[in-house]
Amino acid sequence: MAEPRFHIICEPCATLHLDCWADSCEAFGAAIPPLLGDKLPAEVGEVVSVAGLKAVRIAPRRLWLIGDEAVPALSVDSELGCALPLSEGRVRLHLSGRHLLDVLSACVAIDWNGPQAAPGRAVQTGFHRVPVLALRTASDACDLVVPRSFERSLTEWISDSAAAHA
Repeated sequence: MAEPRFHIICEPCATLHLDCWADSCEAFGAAIPPLLGDKLPAEVGEVVSVAGLKAVRIAPRRLWLIGDEAVPALSVDSELGCALPLSEGRVRLHLSGRHLLDVLSACVAIDWNGPQAAPGRAVQTGFHRVPVLALRTASDACDLVVPRSFERSLTEWISDSAAAHA
């Protein structure tokens, strides 16, 4: 029996949303790295590893910390911004396979071969008007951080698209 060409694995996704207030971005940017022991991503779409987590700059003032097991509870000065746990409402879909980019291109309009969606980068997009964070982990692998309530329909949609490439 031939090995499947496309894989989808759903797992819990520990996620912490960090947001700075408009007038405190510089101070916020200086206060958070010492809590994690490393520098944070500077540009939107950049992903860096910090303290065993992936730190993703999802917007100029917003970061997500994403982990496999848990994310630390950070004490953020309320004068600078906030930290909101998103773990209960998110799951991670690990996608991999030879036709990954063809499958994803059938679902969402992203230039998967362009620099913004290159391996090691993140892109926020919408799948059927639902916000999704795509973390490109390799040339033939991608993680999608999706709302838990949307996981089943998104998995079915991607599986249907993948069937055309079997």
